[in-house]
This record gives sequence, structure tokens and C-alpha cells, in this order.
Amino acid sequence: MNAATPPGEESGAQVVPTCFRHPDRETYVRCTRCNRPICPDCMREAAVGFHCVDCVAEGGRSVRQARTVFGGRVIGRPYVSFTLLGLMVAGFVLQLATDGSSGAGATSLFAMWGPGVYHGEWYRLVTAAFLHGGVMHLLFNGYAMYIVGPQLEQWLGHVRFAALWVLSAIGGSVLTYVLDPAQSSVGASGAVFGLFGAVFVIGRRLQLDTRFIVALLAVNLVITFLFPAISWTAHVGGLITGLLLGAAYAYLPQGAASGQRAARTRTLLHTAVTAVVAVLLVAAVAANTAALGAV
Repeated sequence: MNAATPPGEESGAQVVPTCFRHPDRETYVRCTRCNRPICPDCMREAAVGFHCVDCVAEGGRSVRQARTVFGGRVIGRPYVSFTLLGLMVAGFVLQLATDGSSGAGATSLFAMWGPGVYHGEWYRLVTAAFLHGGVMHLLFNGYAMYIVGPQLEQWLGHVRFAALWVLSAIGGSVLTYVLDPAQSSVGASGAVFGLFGAVFVIGRRLQLDTRFIVALLAVNLVITFLFPAISWTAHVGGLITGLLLGAAYAYLPQGAASGQRAARTRTLLHTAVTAVVAVLLVAAVAANTAALGAV
């Protein structure tokens, strides 16, 4: 006969805990948040003990993302500035490779040219900013972008900075189309002047010394009106657009409220102002096209 199992021995046997995500792995470590057993592959070191991957993910979703004083997400590197610089260089290389060839070159296809815009080639309002009239033209605009672009992108975040640059470039092209539609022009000067205007407004908002940017603007405006070959309309149009958007990003909404609701309000206001500026630029092009067609 076999010996009988002492009463209570089976019921008192201890069950070895296993990882809740990997049932084949024994473990005696538990998540300090949910108390579920976790194996080394599922544990993440915490301030006290270890957390499981699920609790870490849930905690990450509840953490508010850091934002700048103007509502943009805090960035590590100014990727938009460097991307735009790269596109400017790429556009100039394309000009060198295609202009003067038997077919139509990049300049004739993508420069800001009123008759082209009149016939529906609205893309010229943007593409002209990535073309330049020579190496010195590219170097000047590129250096100005390198000086003010990254700092402004740090203040505003990627999205607001990109909107500022693009709309300033378009603003310069639109004023050219309205006041001098027969003119052909290239260059990122309208966008650069927009950045200058935004840096001035935001610098004032942050109570920084803005004498350098004022002097830079003054010198460049004098040069703009001294040389007839320079498109003053592109410079002034970009500057006005940059001043408007910079003021909106810097001063709206009024008050010192903070928190998630205030951040959402700021984002909505900035989005609305950006959209209004874009709509006004489109309306100006459409109205001028209609006016030219009526002549």
C-alpha cells in the first residue's frame, strides 16, 4: 500500500509566481504600481523598485509634454531651419544644372513671375523662395537663416516656425504680385525679413536687447531701396507678414494663465491667426488676378 498524503499538504503547497506577460518565466519581483509579477525583460527601474512596461506606458501618456513660453513643443534640434537651408541649397544646385539648357530651366519654371501666377501657377509664390540669383544671394540669405532661424525655432517650436517661414515667403510674393505683377524674382529674402520681424517682436516680448535686430533691419531696408535690382516688395511683404505672425505668437492670448486649458487656448488662437493670414494672402492673390483679368 502507498502511504497516504498527510492532510493539508497539497493545499499548503506554495505556487511559484510567473511573469504576467511571460507565464513560462518564474519571478519574485513585482511592479510597485500594479503589483503584478514581472520578469527582467518586463521591468523598468523606477524611483522606488521597478515598474512594468504597461505602467510605464500609462504614466508616459499622463505626463504633460514640455512647451515653450509661446506654446510650441520644446525641441532638441532646429530640424526645420536646417531642412529649409538644405532646400535652398538644393534649389540653387537645380538652377545651376538646368538653367541655360535647351529646355526650360528651374528659374523660368519656378521663379516668382506675375503672369505665371495669373495663369494658375500659384506654386511660384512658394517655390521662388528656394531659388537664388547667384552664390552671394544664396550665401546672404543662408547666413541670415543660420543666425536667426534656430533661435526662433527654439522659441516657437517646429510647427509655428515653419508656418512663419512659409507664410512670410508667400507674403513677399503676394505683395510683389499685387504691386508689380510683371516682375520676376527669386530668393528667400521675404522669408528672412519675416524672421527678422518676428525676432524683433518676440525679443521685445521677452524683454531682450533688440538693438542688433533693429540695426540689421535698418541696414537691409536701406540696401533694399538703394538697389533697383532688389525686389523691395518681396522684402516688405515678408517683413509685414513676419511682424503680424510674430505679434500673434508672442502676445496671444493676453494674461498669464497656465495649465492645459491655457495651452489649448493658445494653440487654438495661434492656429486661427495663422489660418486667417493664409486666407488673406490667398484672397489678395485671387482679387488681384480678377482685377488684372478685368483690365
